[in-house]
Amino acid sequence: MKLPRLILATATTLALAMPAMADKLSLNAISTYLNGMQTAKGAFTQINDDGTISTGTIYIARPGKIRFEYNPPEQTLVLASAGAVAIFDPKTNQGPETYPLNKTPLKIILAKNVDLGRTNMVVGHSYDGTATTVTAQDPEHPEYGNIQLKFTANPVELRQWIINDDSGSSTTVVLGELKKGGSFPYTLFSIDANTKRFER
Repeated sequence: MKLPRLILATATTLALAMPAMADKLSLNAISTYLNGMQTAKGAFTQINDDGTISTGTIYIARPGKIRFEYNPPEQTLVLASAGAVAIFDPKTNQGPETYPLNKTPLKIILAKNVDLGRTNMVVGHSYDGTATTVTAQDPEHPEYGNIQLKFTANPVELRQWIINDDSGSSTTVVLGELKKGGSFPYTLFSIDANTKRFER
């Protein structure tokens, strides 16, 4: 299944596992961090497969919800909610393009219970002296692609991800400082509510 380049992406060489180091984050520590992130908001920079760059604000409400709100002049909006990923593009004059969330690598970090210790989920776990990189996939459906997550420590923070899809394209999302906690209105992630807004 070919997923849109806007948020999904291609396999670069997988990070190879390295010997344990004092500053290398464990899979358990990373899982605990992700499971502890209920809501978060921050700036992001997206590097698309064709080299173009977009910026915007990301909203996360785990489990299952994420919103990529792009800065002008871009008018695209990407939502994950109710088990689906929806891409709104006003230039098409049509409703959103939707895909099942469970067929995208994004579902790994939006799962209710993130367990990177699951057999065959992590295919790369390395440390470069600054950051820990984990490459994860759906153990039952590796053909859906993978997500390469980069974390720093003290305290643990998610800094970047690369989504590699089954079509051979990749999208990088670099995160600014995430402000965690608080609540967001349901409509922020509602595909139906945002469809009505785009149809006005």
